[in-house]
Amino acid sequence: MIDIAVIDDPAAATVALDPVRSRLLAELAAEPASAASLAARLGLPRQKVNYHLRALEAHDLVRETEQRRWGGLTERLFVATAGSYVVSPAALGPVAADPGRTRDRLSAGYLIALAARVVREVGALWRRAVDADRRLATLSIDTEVRFASASERAAFTKDLTLAITTLVARYHNTSAPGGRDYRLLVMAHPRPADAARKDRHASQE
Repeated sequence: MIDIAVIDDPAAATVALDPVRSRLLAELAAEPASAASLAARLGLPRQKVNYHLRALEAHDLVRETEQRRWGGLTERLFVATAGSYVVSPAALGPVAADPGRTRDRLSAGYLIALAARVVREVGALWRRAVDADRRLATLSIDTEVRFASASERAAFTKDLTLAITTLVARYHNTSAPGGRDYRLLVMAHPRPADAARKDRHASQE
């Protein structure tokens, strides 16, 4: 099982977003289970669980991991194909967010469109890497900064822009044989209040 899977097929996204199926995915991401055990756990008819499992299996969201024989019956155990899932904007087709269609590069909409492009592009690259049993070289930095004022935030932005511009000028090589182009994005947004509460709760546990 991989940590996270990116869903870019509209039909698979529809299947995964169904409330009952998303509950089944969550259960099967934790441990393998049969239709009977899932039905008892979720309080659903076994026939209904079997129906939803077939839909999930048809879109490679779950897979059979084991078969057990009980008398003349065969019980199939399923497991989710990933620990968690994210729906790619590619599943929305032409209406998917695209930074090229956003004029205001200082807007929240542009930031969302950039994030959507990351999911779409990296999701496709990662799928090909997994299929080829190779690693995909990426870099991510996730941190937080608290600004005392808007003027300090502006000064930070200026310093960060200068630092990145200097690094890009130093390492960017358009003529290097065998070189590979990378996208570099730097994003910042206010931390949601509920995220702060979750962080405080986690630190107290």
